[in-house]
Amino acid sequence: MSRRQDIQWRLEDGAFRAMLWALSRLPYARRVPMMGWVMSRIVAPVAGYSKRVRENLAYACPDLPAAQVKQLARDVPDNVGRTLIEMYSGPDFAARMAAAPLQGPGVDALLDARDTGRPIVVVTGHFGNYLAPRAALAARGIAVGGLYNPMKNPYFNGHYVAAMQATGETMFPRGRQGYARLLRHLKSGGAAGILIDQYMHRGAPLQFFGRPARTALSAADLALKYDALLIPIYGIRQPDGLSFVMRVEAPIPPGTPEEMTQAANDSLEALTREHMAQWFWIHRRWKPEREAA
Repeated sequence: MSRRQDIQWRLEDGAFRAMLWALSRLPYARRVPMMGWVMSRIVAPVAGYSKRVRENLAYACPDLPAAQVKQLARDVPDNVGRTLIEMYSGPDFAARMAAAPLQGPGVDALLDARDTGRPIVVVTGHFGNYLAPRAALAARGIAVGGLYNPMKNPYFNGHYVAAMQATGETMFPRGRQGYARLLRHLKSGGAAGILIDQYMHRGAPLQFFGRPARTALSAADLALKYDALLIPIYGIRQPDGLSFVMRVEAPIPPGTPEEMTQAANDSLEALTREHMAQWFWIHRRWKPEREAA
């Protein structure tokens, strides 16, 4: 690490910690919408997130009215900001998720797997608050393990990982050792949580919003290998902007890894179409330039 890089990382982490400190002085019900406002009105335009939202919508949903696109360019970063501060509000957030209801056709199958010790693979996406299902399940005796990518900024990484773990997650660093620990957790009757909506260079060329989207097959592979329940679960933010409902979809039946993963993509797409502002349109989910190359 160069001295210049070290100074930059320290300054970035210091600014972020200062913002967290200031927001933490506010009550939870004010803190969360305030961070949404900061992200949508200040950070997103400067960081290019608003532009990314518009570009993704133009590619995946070209028929959306201009007024809706303009509103989503503001609402999507607002949800992202709320998600971030909720993650750093561990005890408050976890307590709220413990009370969040489980709804949907897969609830009985999920609880039966928990009670019988069957491994569970939870598939979800960067939707609503993607930590909400894990916090809600932890409160119901289902410890959802997950892999994380260590942040490039080492000063940021420590408190970032601690914040995720405070929501009730069993977290393992991505890599051979972390993956081995996740497998042991799953084989012992635990649950693995996998986010399927990020572009994977070596992933399968599946479909998302009718466009090619490289998708990892790991969730389906694990479910087939360990006879695990493969079940989509999402935390849907409610109109008050603070509370959530956990939607537990019907389990995905066994098939080929490609068929099962496409079903997971379809599930996330259907829910996103119902709540367009809650999916993280700031991600580069599609990379048509790479596909063309």
